[in-house]
Amino acid sequence: MPNDVKKGGRSQQRYHERARRRGVNRVVYWIVRAVLQPAMRIWFRLERQGRENIPASGPVILASNHRSFLDPFVIGVCLRRPVYFVAKQELFHKRWQAWLLNSLGAFPVRRGESDEEAVATSKAVLARGDAVVIFPEGTRVRTGALGRPKRGVGRLALETGAPVVPVAVAGSENTRRGWIIRPAKVKVRCGRPLTFPRVESASPSLAARVTERIWPCVALQWEWLGGLPAMRKAAVIGAGELGTAMAELLARAGLDVQLACRTAAQAERIGACTVADIEPAGVDLLVLATPLPELSGVVSRIGHTVGGRTTVMLPVRGELGAHAVPAARYLRERTNAATVACLGVPGGARELAAGVSTVDLACRDSARCDQLADALEAGGVRVRAVGEPVRSLELQAA
Repeated sequence: MPNDVKKGGRSQQRYHERARRRGVNRVVYWIVRAVLQPAMRIWFRLERQGRENIPASGPVILASNHRSFLDPFVIGVCLRRPVYFVAKQELFHKRWQAWLLNSLGAFPVRRGESDEEAVATSKAVLARGDAVVIFPEGTRVRTGALGRPKRGVGRLALETGAPVVPVAVAGSENTRRGWIIRPAKVKVRCGRPLTFPRVESASPSLAARVTERIWPCVALQWEWLGGLPAMRKAAVIGAGELGTAMAELLARAGLDVQLACRTAAQAERIGACTVADIEPAGVDLLVLATPLPELSGVVSRIGHTVGGRTTVMLPVRGELGAHAVPAARYLRERTNAATVACLGVPGGARELAAGVSTVDLACRDSARCDQLADALEAGGVRVRAVGEPVRSLELQAA
């Protein structure tokens, strides 16, 4: 086993050295590109926006979200020169595949850990004036909103001084089913380059702060293409035990939360706002934690202001059951919400507030369902039965 590891390490090192010293195999690269570029433009109806923002020469880091194995090639056809990119080291185990990927500009990376070899190769490629594609998420995020970025892109930008072009790719996740490549609309958008002062050695905190400057620019391109926006703002209507617990949970998840009472007297007593102060069109998540008999009164006041980007959530005590279906149907009919989700809280409000609860989530929109599940889990609760059969309850409300 140790000999196999050493042999594998030497093999990986060979691909790093080739990327640093020789670069792409230009004959292979341009032949493959001559075939792929028109094929992608026809088969994927490839739409490229903002190509003029990519420098025509000199070092550049292309920081992009990652939805599909096709992303490096989709981004590559936005430039008139070769691009280099990292690929998981498992793809380099087969010799012919490793040679082809390396000839096209790929070099291996060990995912889930700090890979100094991959960093050194990226620096060498940028030092000679070439372009490097970086996926800050570290892995493919196939559905939902963008994932959380790693700080490596910030470190690379600081230690090389190369400009960073924020890039978003949308639709590439729909192109593959098994080994079949299907026709699907794919869009790429490139933003204006960002520059940062060069430092000899970036500290983890500094690299993280620069990454925090880069990633919102990627998110902006993503949302411009119609991608699911990140969940940033939430409003909870109903300041009872369950509503307060939901507000605490979402605040722990990092959302900007407004807690609203149904009456001005209640709001004054606990220091919250009123329903009239809420602007549903400006929030990503609207939680209606009111008793079911009073739901129609709240919806009649604000339902027409709920925007198409907002997810409406209906939390109910106990496990989800048939009693949630009429309420979900009513919310779908009386609002313009992107989707309606139901949340069952078997353990009650106290467990929810303490972050030790297990909840049931039902939502027909799979991407938003995943997004909600991530937010709830970030708040400290365990989400179960996100898919069937609980989701079928919400499907009945369509």
